[in-house]
Amino acid sequence: MVKVEIADQQSFVSVDAKQIANVARSILADHGPTRSRVSVAIVDDATIHALNRRYLQHDYPTDVLSFVLEEKRGYLEGEVVVSGETALSQAGQYGWDASSELLLYIVHGVLHLVGFEDSSDETRQEMRDAEAHYLAQLGLHVPDQDEETGDDFDE
Repeated sequence: MVKVEIADQQSFVSVDAKQIANVARSILADHGPTRSRVSVAIVDDATIHALNRRYLQHDYPTDVLSFVLEEKRGYLEGEVVVSGETALSQAGQYGWDASSELLLYIVHGVLHLVGFEDSSDETRQEMRDAEAHYLAQLGLHVPDQDEETGDDFDE
C-alpha cells in the first residue's frame, strides 16, 4: 500500500493534488518498498527557509527538502517539502510554468526518499534521467538547465 498525502499551504502556484499523488506513487511503486507513506507539503519561502535553517543549518529559502522519517524492511515513511514561491520565481528562468517547476521539485524530493542521490556527477546524471522519465509520464519535458545557473536542490 502506498499512501501519499498533500498539504497545500501556499497561494503562489496552482496545485493539482491528483497529479502530484500519481507521480509520487509511480516513483514509489518503481523504487520504494511495498508499503510507503509520503507527505508532500507545498509551502512559501518563509516556511521552507525556517525548515532549512532548523534541520540543515542553511540560512536561506530553498526549493525542496526531503526527510526520511522511518525506513525499515518493506516500509518507508517520508516527507517532501517544496516551495511554491520559489517555483514561481524560478520557472521563467527555465522557460516553463510554475506548476511544472513545482512538479520537478516534488519528483526530485521523492526520488531522494527512495535513495537517489545527486552528490557526484554520476549520481546527478542518474537523478536527472529519473526526473526526466517521471516528468515525461506527465507530458513534460525538462528544459535544458544552464550549468552556470544549475538548480538549487538542497535536501
